[in-house]
Amino acid sequence: MTFTEWFIFFLAIQVIHFLGTWKLYIKAGRKAWEAAIPIYNGVVLMNIIKRPKWWIILLFIPIVNLLMFPVIWIETIRSFGFKSKIDSALVILTLGLYIYYINYATNPDYNTDRSLKPQSELGEWVSSIAFAIIAATLVHTYFMQPFTIPTSSLEKSLLVGDYLFVSKFHYGARVPSTVIAAPMVHDSLPFTGSASYLKKPQLPYTRLPGLQKIKNNDIVCFNWPADTLATMWGDTSGKFTYKPVDKKTNYVKRCVGIAGDSLEMRDGYFYINGKKNILPDRAKLQFYYTYEAKKPISQSTYPKFLIDKERTFVYKILTEYWTNPKVQEAIKENGSLTKIGADSLYTEVAGGVNPDFARRLKMQSVSNKININLTAEEVIRLQKSPLTSSVTKINHDADNAIFPHVKELGWSQDNFGPIYIPEAGTTVKLDSKSLPFYEQIIKNYENNDLQVVGENIFINGEKVDSYTFKQDYFYLIGDNRHNSLDARYWGYVPFDHVLGKPVMVWFSWDANAPSFGAKLKSIRWDRMFTTVHGDGEPVSYRYLVFALIAIYIGYSFFKGKKKQAKK
Repeated sequence: MTFTEWFIFFLAIQVIHFLGTWKLYIKAGRKAWEAAIPIYNGVVLMNIIKRPKWWIILLFIPIVNLLMFPVIWIETIRSFGFKSKIDSALVILTLGLYIYYINYATNPDYNTDRSLKPQSELGEWVSSIAFAIIAATLVHTYFMQPFTIPTSSLEKSLLVGDYLFVSKFHYGARVPSTVIAAPMVHDSLPFTGSASYLKKPQLPYTRLPGLQKIKNNDIVCFNWPADTLATMWGDTSGKFTYKPVDKKTNYVKRCVGIAGDSLEMRDGYFYINGKKNILPDRAKLQFYYTYEAKKPISQSTYPKFLIDKERTFVYKILTEYWTNPKVQEAIKENGSLTKIGADSLYTEVAGGVNPDFARRLKMQSVSNKININLTAEEVIRLQKSPLTSSVTKINHDADNAIFPHVKELGWSQDNFGPIYIPEAGTTVKLDSKSLPFYEQIIKNYENNDLQVVGENIFINGEKVDSYTFKQDYFYLIGDNRHNSLDARYWGYVPFDHVLGKPVMVWFSWDANAPSFGAKLKSIRWDRMFTTVHGDGEPVSYRYLVFALIAIYIGYSFFKGKKKQAKK
């Protein structure tokens, strides 16, 4: 829906409100015309139901207003004597239209002295829960959202099982475009797995002003522009599924290139505008290396310094892996080997243990070559190991899966570019060679009709040889360079897909542990309440946070005791 269409819809809602409440306004000692003036009618209604005027603001905040409307409907009918549970159920089930029945078919009296206190303990409990959900939804949608790291694409910078706070206000909170959606869930409802939203109506893209712009090397949370998943979690069908922008799968990557940059990758390292990109101290860049040992690799000869709880895929192989039924089943079902050439084996696949490697290591039948994901520090240490014959970085061959998917370019996972990252207001030349870079932008991200007839390009029916971008784009990459699905495969991320900036790890554990007890044992206390960005080793503020929580609980306890003593 366009802004014009939404304005017409807004006026229609005002008419519906006026027709359903004008007699009630008169009963409350107001004028009938006061029910017809947009916004002002809401202020008057707050006076009638004896609720704060600032509530009217909540009625204009998408998602939050869905929770507020039932509250307002119930408060309105109770102000005119309709206080039973049946009345409350009817006004909710009829989406407020029960008020029409009260307005025209009854002769209600306005209760000027209505008590605002719930009439039962259950009512007080429901009221408290409702406003807690409203407050949490407001914070979640426009200020700070919890987020979890589900994959290893940023490992070891961020770990699988890290739980983040993502700031919405750093880059500007995005107003949800999906109007009708369940609060505080993403694209599916818990337990049922069904969609948590309706695809229509949709608000036009709107964003509140931000505190800063996205900078090179920022870690950014965004909606995956190439999303084809039916739901964010558990869908492996691969079938195309349309989802609104704000319901696309949440991803988190490092923004290597920003709008206006010229970006190139050489042997796995990025060059921005011709200069090698220097990552922050906390970034832990990883590549696959072929490790050749002097002896066959077994549980006893595997390099011990690579075994730690953070590197979960190796830790599990050599500790709990053999007792995990799910892993054993995967080992039994897997019959092929994941190799580079004929003499080396991957230790992990997509951030998890490669069952082939686990099976062969268990049987102590792994050859003296494996492909293992390593940081630069680990490479140096492994090269010094007395059992090491060689450590060789893997460079991938040309791959048509690399954006923009043009075979003739010969681009690979490790070498490609230069590629221009579009900036709002910039005009580029369009021809058969440049179009593959910008086709998705023109058609899908900026909603134009694009047709190619021979060598001629038509946009919205007009023949063109250039295009001017409407918004900024970004190039988002995982630090785990050889084990990350990122911009190298799908291309640019539009700014309207950006969710926010991760600012803190508030909790961390091994999300793939086989049981809840094992997960509790795997809690990474040193990562709790650490900042995501910054230089040097992360510093945990958990003790300060725990102290503040204890002070708050103690204050609330003594305040409650004091209140009880006065009764």
